[in-house]
Amino acid sequence: MIYDVIIIGGGSAGLMAGIAASENGAKVLLLDKGNKLGRKLGISGGGRCNVTNNKELDELIRHIPGNGRFLNSSLRQFGNKEIIRFFENLGIQLKEEDNGRMFPVTDRAKTVVDTLIGQVRKQGVEIVLNAPVDRVCYEDGHTTGVRLRSGQVYAGRNVIVAAGGKSVPQTGSTGDGYQWAIDAGHTITELFPTEVPLTSNEPFIQSKELQGLSLRDVSLSVWSPKGKKLIEHQGDMLFTHFGISGPIALRCSQFVVKALKQFETGNIEASIDFMPEKKADDIFAETLKLAEAEPKKAIKNVLKSCLPERMVPLLLDKAGLSESVTYDNIPKQKWMALAQVIKRFPIRVYGTLSIEDAFVTGGGVHLKEIDPKTMQSKLIDGLYFCGEILDIHGYTGGYNITAAFSTGYAAGKHAASRQ
Repeated sequence: MIYDVIIIGGGSAGLMAGIAASENGAKVLLLDKGNKLGRKLGISGGGRCNVTNNKELDELIRHIPGNGRFLNSSLRQFGNKEIIRFFENLGIQLKEEDNGRMFPVTDRAKTVVDTLIGQVRKQGVEIVLNAPVDRVCYEDGHTTGVRLRSGQVYAGRNVIVAAGGKSVPQTGSTGDGYQWAIDAGHTITELFPTEVPLTSNEPFIQSKELQGLSLRDVSLSVWSPKGKKLIEHQGDMLFTHFGISGPIALRCSQFVVKALKQFETGNIEASIDFMPEKKADDIFAETLKLAEAEPKKAIKNVLKSCLPERMVPLLLDKAGLSESVTYDNIPKQKWMALAQVIKRFPIRVYGTLSIEDAFVTGGGVHLKEIDPKTMQSKLIDGLYFCGEILDIHGYTGGYNITAAFSTGYAAGKHAASRQ
């Protein structure tokens, strides 16, 4: 038997490719090396599955800083609005949460995974589990099928590689697909971790005195060695025993990785702005007024009302202020230094956790070698790539899964039409 479309990988992109290909009349085979489909999807969004983001298209692309513009064509075919309609038509009610994130009202990723798999089966896609692929087969510049590690060969006119990246390997994403792309003549841009916690060996990190401290609605910036701000994100973050984590640290991670490489340095400065809505002059005046209202109180106790208590000693130390000084003895120059430290508390970061610890893989199949409308290889006829194996990466918040669904849909639809 010769299949019209063979899909390798049963994650977000692969499942959507299967649905798109089969609804366009193709005979489809879906192979996955694991014992169940949708494993990474099942743990996404903290186990609730953030299926997409409801932002307008331009804003959506802006939140995919890793080559998001490449997605323009696929998102216009099957973007976030179509993803929302798709799930609602399958009976999954969605709700919108902060920053446009869309979740099933059940708050269970299993609802999404089971529905997707059910639809794939309903549309007649043949599924083979525990089927690790050894290689994709090519002949005279076009695909002919795939060979499993067991030696079994499946013949197919078109092959869609949706095998994922190298992040979260426990879900089956171990980078198998990159070698198949290389075998076809494709370039793989350097892989790196994104959406991953940052590491630091600052004394206050090594001492673990801040471990577990969560900061709300602060701003985190990454700076070049020459003092240029490379990126800034506002939101929540967390101090850990190895560095910093939380949403804004994850969002800054790709810029840290790129800066360390670009400037050939062992560490880079990140900084926290504890009061992003206020200027240093305003902080100076407001905190001084607080101290004046309780003139006999040590300033370390005064500042607890407006700053995280565990941060106060560190902030005072950076500004050269004694914790026990009271209002009458406050040196105004050092108080201004305190206001400036509150606006820019430095943390030297030397890297990130590993790519296996990351939520998303940066780098992948070079996009100049892929047709952005169809996701077909420009080097091999009938070979398609979709999802995280491509050199596309976005922030957490429904952006990466949107890219996976969109590219998967495009690959499935166009592979089905290529007979």
